[in-house]
Order: sequence, then C-alpha cells, then structure tokens
Amino acid sequence: MERRTVELRIGGQNYRVVSSSPQDELQRLADLVETKLAELGPRNRVQPQAMLLAAIALAHEVESERGRRETLERRTRDLLRRVLVRIDDALEPYEADAEAADDVPSTRDVAGATRGVTGATSE
Repeated sequence: MERRTVELRIGGQNYRVVSSSPQDELQRLADLVETKLAELGPRNRVQPQAMLLAAIALAHEVESERGRRETLERRTRDLLRRVLVRIDDALEPYEADAEAADDVPSTRDVAGATRGVTGATSE
C-alpha cells in the first residue's frame, strides 16, 4: 500500500503522520483523540500530560470493549454448542431409524439376489 504524509491537528498542535491508512480514517481517529482531550480538560494549548491521559483513557476503552467482545464471543460459542447438542439429541431417534432401515434388506435387494439362481431344488 502507498504511504503518504497526512497533516493532523490534535490538541492545538499540528502533527505530520506517515501512513498507508486513508486520510479520512486518520482524521476520524484524530477527532476521537481531540474529543477525549476535550473531556479531560480545557481546549487551550494541550500539555503533554493531557495527551498521555487521553491516550491512557482511549487504551482503557479499547481494552474494555475487547473484554466485552471476548465475553460475547465465548457466550455465543457456548450457546451455539448447547443448541447443536439439542439438535443432535432431537435427531438421534431418526438416525437410529435410518440405520435400522439400512440393515433390513429391501424387496429390491432380495429380488436381485435371487435373480441369478436357477434350478434350486429342495430336498
């Protein structure tokens, strides 16, 4: 992917970022940081400590969302597993009937087996 330089303004400072990400995506992310900075303090020139706090707050949000997603994935897998077990249990009688039907020769099988026999005698 092509790398390009993008100008972003965050906390009253201009930053040049070299990235292969689209400019609009980088601007959206910069806007998120700007919003977080505004939540943490006044909008005048931002001190490095404020940027650090914003970064930590955003990292905390990312970790919280990751935990929620992992919990949801785990619960979804467990639920799906239980549903599949119930489906298998519900289908088990039908599978047993199908297996039993496979063990009993059909009338076509019996007729085909006797077709080649000629001159059978009984004593």
